[in-house]
Amino acid sequence: MDARVLFQDPHIIVAVKPYGVLSEAHDSLPNMPALLRDQCGCEVFPVHRLDKTTEGVMLYAKTREAAASLSDAIRQGTIEKTYLAVVEGTPDASGEMTDLLYFDRRKNKSYVVRRERKGVKEARLRYERLDVSEHNGIPVAAVRIRLDTGRTHQIRVQFASRRMPLVGDRRYGSRIPADHIALCACALSFPHPVTGETMQFTYTPDFTIHI
Repeated sequence: MDARVLFQDPHIIVAVKPYGVLSEAHDSLPNMPALLRDQCGCEVFPVHRLDKTTEGVMLYAKTREAAASLSDAIRQGTIEKTYLAVVEGTPDASGEMTDLLYFDRRKNKSYVVRRERKGVKEARLRYERLDVSEHNGIPVAAVRIRLDTGRTHQIRVQFASRRMPLVGDRRYGSRIPADHIALCACALSFPHPVTGETMQFTYTPDFTIHI
């Protein structure tokens, strides 16, 4: 298994994380730091994460200094992530979603809740509907999503809470079996940690549903 490297220099690596691979280091499971170390011959430092069940563009630092700078950029909101997904149902042509989310670590599942309490965080996203079709009598729609916050399972639970689960996401109620969840981090924009130049990268997924 390889990670597709889109760009690298002495400070950063941008690569596509495959489905089923962890975004952070792990002793026994396939993970991006190990793949990149084997492919590029250097250690890398994660600065953000993607779920194991999500493929897409990821950014890694090659130095601790670059990692610190990119972590600051995340806190300041200057790193922008865009996703593509296929959802069951027909969302509006465009819209925003704002919810309170609670992540249950024991169940590894997020929930939309109504009240503030310990562990609850606000989640915000914006989306645009790209296409509408049908699968075995079930309407499905491709959507482009821009995250304003980065909560665990955020896209999955926010759409599922509106009865539009992502295709293949059985954990959150999908009725359509698929080989993986139809979700991809398709674009990433960020300031270079040394030069300050705006860096932009894109990746187009192949959402094929296997019944």
